[in-house]
Amino acid sequence: MTSTVPNAIEHADEQQPPITMFGPDFPYAYDDFLAHPAGLGQVPATEHGAEVAVIGGGLSGIVAAYELMKMGLKPVVYEADRIGGRLRTVGFEGCDPSLTAEMGAMRFPPSSTALQHYIDLVGLETRPFPNPLAEATPSTVVDLKGESHYAETLDDLPQVYRDVADAWARCLEEGADFSDMNRALRERDVPRIREIWAKLVEKLDNQTFYGFLCDSEAFKSFRHREIFGQVGFGTGGWDTDFPNSILEILRVVYTEADDHHRGIVGGSQQLPLRLWEREPEKIVHWPYGTSLRSLHPDGEPRPAVTRLNRTAGNRITVTDADGDIRTYRAAVFTAQSWMLLSKIACDDSLFPIDHWTAIERTHYMESSKLFVPVDRPFWLDKAVDDRGNPTGRDVMSMTLTDRMTRGTYLLDDGPDRPAVICLSYTWCDDSLKWLPLSANERMEVMLKSLGEIYPKVDIRKHVIGNPVTVSWENEPYFMGAFKANLPGHYRYQRRLFTHFMQEALPEDKRGIFLAGDDISWTAGWAEGAVQTALNAVWGVMRHFGGETDPTNPGPGDLYDEIAPVELPED
Repeated sequence: MTSTVPNAIEHADEQQPPITMFGPDFPYAYDDFLAHPAGLGQVPATEHGAEVAVIGGGLSGIVAAYELMKMGLKPVVYEADRIGGRLRTVGFEGCDPSLTAEMGAMRFPPSSTALQHYIDLVGLETRPFPNPLAEATPSTVVDLKGESHYAETLDDLPQVYRDVADAWARCLEEGADFSDMNRALRERDVPRIREIWAKLVEKLDNQTFYGFLCDSEAFKSFRHREIFGQVGFGTGGWDTDFPNSILEILRVVYTEADDHHRGIVGGSQQLPLRLWEREPEKIVHWPYGTSLRSLHPDGEPRPAVTRLNRTAGNRITVTDADGDIRTYRAAVFTAQSWMLLSKIACDDSLFPIDHWTAIERTHYMESSKLFVPVDRPFWLDKAVDDRGNPTGRDVMSMTLTDRMTRGTYLLDDGPDRPAVICLSYTWCDDSLKWLPLSANERMEVMLKSLGEIYPKVDIRKHVIGNPVTVSWENEPYFMGAFKANLPGHYRYQRRLFTHFMQEALPEDKRGIFLAGDDISWTAGWAEGAVQTALNAVWGVMRHFGGETDPTNPGPGDLYDEIAPVELPED
């Protein structure tokens, strides 16, 4: 639902700076780094044309490859499935090509400022995403324990929902210094950010989200905790996150990552695809007109990586699914980290043992979606009562429920055009309930659940094509939707995020760089994929003897000033 957190944008002076997802763990201004006219750095001319393996063609891999290419290096991208990763946009067989479904990332907060740099760079448009009770959402229905409530704003819901919203705001203020941190992030006050966060990391690393709620006097009522878990804030229910570390949740709310979402018109997969095709205006070594696509034979990435190992001279040797073996002085690994444990045969010598432990401990959340195409946005029709009198309400609404569907989203492109319904978007245990069912079996269960909420609405008669579905935990090159740290995992995440700083590593453990949103502090958000890609680019640049312009220091140049809090190991 619309954020129940006190929103500084809405309640403060309009001159106050906007928030950005650059902290609190590593408060580096990636958006400023990208916008600076000096660029991201350079490598010696003697290294121009040197190949760098980029493993994974999701957003992080494509961003890293694009920026390395601009520096004059030659990225060689490996991709097991399709360019885009979890920026996956699909169509519906036999339907208008403009009808699309976002199987992965579908909504992006304005605080994703580094991501927005690339959205603007390739000329994509965004529009408000219809989250629960958002301004772009005509109406929302909250259906819990068989009782439905129709609302256009939070004030339309019963008092208990406002009480829950107030409880969450008080819980954050009392237990996590919300206003102080939000202000510091907004003003980019790095010393204050680090001061607040250091105390919270030490205090809360072992605490679950649910335990944090229970420790708050504001949430002493089980009923309030139950409602909050099912309805939540921003995008809907958060009870699937209850076992996770509260630090993960605080990163979201501090940076307003769950507020004011926008979708990419035409689909999010366009972003990596356009970067793949883009010919940079400023490029070193390569002739004007060079793109990632043109650097790859037939315009396609190399196939799946099947083996990674170190060879003489501390090189990284990559074997792919075609049996091709190539050796590189540097590699960037952006696929989900569990791939290193299962799908790819790896030498133990690739990483220090503590990093292998962190990879093994990475906790991924499951997630499922199912979409159907419909003839028009019929949900905007106005309902009538049993006597045929207009009620003034929409016949169907964005729906949050404790039934199997959990979250139903209504997506249209105008009143007279075909539209799309995300019948269900679920996580964790709710996602696993769908796993054994086919797309059609899932749809039948979903229509039954929604029919109990909207008994007068025949959704089926509007469906004009077959459903499309995904369960990310069943995707062979992902095995989960996104990382979510459990209590006690802060140290593991720190090892993975800081891996791009390799001067302290033994020489025989350098040269391969981890990136991707699961390496970031903001897993599940495309911003984390971009930020870690830029970290890896800085790392590769230094590995080849390069440097940044003094007027535009990179994330590694400022590392000592902004390094993530380090907790004791003993």
